[in-house]
Amino acid sequence: MPLDHYVTLGRSGLRVSPFALGAMTFGEDPGGAGCGVEESEKILETYLDQGGNFIDTANFYTNGHSESILGDFFAARPGRRERVVLASKFFTNLFPGDPNGGGAGRRSIIAQLDESLRRLRTDHLDLYWLHNWDRHTPIEETLRALDDLVTAGKIRYIGFSNTPAWVTAQAQTTALLKGWSPLIALQVEYSLLARTVEGELAPLALDQGMALVPWSPLKNGFLSGKYRRDAQVTDSARTAFVGGPGEDEYLVIDAVAAVAGELGTTSAAVSLAWLRAREGTVVPILGARRLDHLENNLAGLEVTLTPEQLRRLDEVSAPDLDYPAPMHGALRSMLQFAGTTVDGHTSTVYPPLVQSDVRY
Repeated sequence: MPLDHYVTLGRSGLRVSPFALGAMTFGEDPGGAGCGVEESEKILETYLDQGGNFIDTANFYTNGHSESILGDFFAARPGRRERVVLASKFFTNLFPGDPNGGGAGRRSIIAQLDESLRRLRTDHLDLYWLHNWDRHTPIEETLRALDDLVTAGKIRYIGFSNTPAWVTAQAQTTALLKGWSPLIALQVEYSLLARTVEGELAPLALDQGMALVPWSPLKNGFLSGKYRRDAQVTDSARTAFVGGPGEDEYLVIDAVAAVAGELGTTSAAVSLAWLRAREGTVVPILGARRLDHLENNLAGLEVTLTPEQLRRLDEVSAPDLDYPAPMHGALRSMLQFAGTTVDGHTSTVYPPLVQSDVRY
């Protein structure tokens, strides 16, 4: 599957590549996790030349430098901006001391969007993400402001990121009932080493036809193939901040490496192929500090895992989910009504209901 084998993003007509390009690393930062303008542009050129069209950034990535790099890149190449799906995010306050400089209120959303459009040197965003939940702002205010911006043509679609499932469900229901622009995608942490999204958010997305757009699909590089037991990792800028894998994580890393060996590919490619095989529309975000990082990750488009390999990876990485998910099974509820079954499954957890069990 090449990058120009496009998929529709959730329940929308927006067509995107099966992998998005994340621009969080574009621009220098004090921690050394970013890359300079020249390397950023090489990564962009390679992704676009191979048919990629989905680019994701945020207003606060490298303190706005990420958006500026993208804006300068497309301004110098007339016609290319119109061929890409450009996404950015709002929420983080870039103006310390100004209580309205961030968040998800109407005033701050409009101001943040105007700043992003200025840095990106464009008149609209194709997708605008709420980066985090603003618990101090009514969700109706956020949604109405976003819908007004869609009507004005300044954004095309909306999505949520890092937001609780109950808030996301409330938002989607409100938007549908009001006739406002619905959510078409959720940007979430999701990988073989981070699967708790399967408790609430992934089932919600599947039910509502929203795409999942995983960030950190290689879990801070742990699934890249660089990490081995008793081996020193020297080229990971994040290791100093997040530390190394623990024993439980190494069990998954070892299993991924074994599958990669069977297929003659990399651990990164296997990890990304596993995400692509999940139910629904899943479009992982590839982050890269160097061109070779991107090239290695794109190999994930060439890998197809067998059912047996998927089963092994599923089992070794099975997450502990919060109540009530363990009572329902992963992504699918198994119910029993008076001894009968639903969806072909028989449950032995509870006896059949009798009248005295019912509470009104």
